[in-house]
Amino acid sequence: MRNRFRKYVSKNSEEKRPLSEMKVYPSLQENMAYIQNQLFHSSDLKSRNIRLNQLEGLIVFLESLSDQQRIQKEIIKPIEEIKEGTLDELITSMEVAKKTDLNEALDALVQGNCILVFEDSVEFFCVNVKAVYKRNMSEPVNESVVRGAHDGFIENLITNLYLVRKRIENPNLVVRYYTVGSATSTKVALLYMQDLANPELVQEVDQRLGSIAMDTVILPGFISEWIEDNSFSLFPQILFTERPDRTVAHLMEGRVVILSDGDPTALILPVTFFAFYQSPDDYHSRWIVGSFIRLIRLGSFFIASIVPALYIAIIGFHPEILPTNLIYTVKSSIDKIPFPPIVEALIMQIALEVLREAGIRLPSRVGQTVSIVGGLVIGESVVRAGLVSYPMVIVVALTAISSFVAPSSEISTATRILGFPLMILAAMFGLIGITFGLLFLLIHLCKLESFGTAYFAPVTPLRIRDLKDALTRFPIWSMYQRPHDAHPQKLNQVKNAREWEHDDSGKE
Repeated sequence: MRNRFRKYVSKNSEEKRPLSEMKVYPSLQENMAYIQNQLFHSSDLKSRNIRLNQLEGLIVFLESLSDQQRIQKEIIKPIEEIKEGTLDELITSMEVAKKTDLNEALDALVQGNCILVFEDSVEFFCVNVKAVYKRNMSEPVNESVVRGAHDGFIENLITNLYLVRKRIENPNLVVRYYTVGSATSTKVALLYMQDLANPELVQEVDQRLGSIAMDTVILPGFISEWIEDNSFSLFPQILFTERPDRTVAHLMEGRVVILSDGDPTALILPVTFFAFYQSPDDYHSRWIVGSFIRLIRLGSFFIASIVPALYIAIIGFHPEILPTNLIYTVKSSIDKIPFPPIVEALIMQIALEVLREAGIRLPSRVGQTVSIVGGLVIGESVVRAGLVSYPMVIVVALTAISSFVAPSSEISTATRILGFPLMILAAMFGLIGITFGLLFLLIHLCKLESFGTAYFAPVTPLRIRDLKDALTRFPIWSMYQRPHDAHPQKLNQVKNAREWEHDDSGKE
């Protein structure tokens, strides 16, 4: 499946709408057909038939950007009640502009305006009815950032579409509506950039969404399990986010986004392993700082998954690896412990997971107190009781902190679970068991796919250019191409980077 997408990738392919002036058609149907074609039949494009005196007219708008209550109250209702007069006299209280070029109508629509066009007219009216939402879209608790936007998706689909469209005022942004769940009839929106997203990818997602045969679909997790490539893998193949800015960034890389009514979560696909360790903060900081923090996150993956297993293997099978002074220190701590290291690790890891779950379920302030105090009390108590050694408490604490570094809760949970089989292998076979476990993990990551994209790209298959925004974060101006993993139609995204550095025109 991975190879099917590549034939659509072209560095220079770019479908542009006509730049020459497009006159208004005499027929309302022809005008509507032209707008629909230029907006690629986006599902949030709506129209209303109106009549001014004896003149047939049409109101066209994007429901995700326009205020439908204003359209009904200030345009449609007065038009229905008027007996004489012109449209200019009717809506003097609103911002109105006359246009004759239908291509300007497209720009007006994606900016939140509605279009009024009448039969046999050579011009149309642009009316500013852009929706203005009160700021109740608070920042997601699990994806907070130091800099950048502090808004987030909410449970209303139209509002979420508005948050995306106000950041991408482009006719190429396509929205398709679906209804999933025969009993719940949940409304789902598929978003993609017509000129960037691979047609094969869009078709594949469309087919999988259409194949959902379930009477109850109320959560994005239901959709994710229905459409992901490997539901039995420990690693998530779809990125969940509640941040509009992160969603827009992935759309502009040629990826596809799924939003559902009643939930603030966006599903982004296809994604790679490294996407789960990227954060918007990386791009609001200087590139050296962003790269350093990203490397710390990736390093935390290995610490959280391997360190407990390494401790068990070294204490049980290879104590000679440790320096002599450290051997005596560790030995004095574990001499009176009645359990082998694997049992110590399991006791502490399970206790930590219980505390974490309790902290989530309890009210926020109480939950934080329970997590902190509970961790201190339990850690001190089990050591004093002689059930667990001090080194094991340190190892488990380091593991827990490292697992919380990941920006994605899905990959954080997967990392913690991954540590359990590695600990068992370490207890049975020592470092050899860890080696075989890591080899199996590497093979699995290399074989895993997300909608035709290699999950471990750009490491396997290796693509040097994409490493600029995977392991590290190079300067924005140096990223001449979009990531190749989504197989976008257009790879190039930067032209004449920092041209002013090489411009000698002002020098004598």
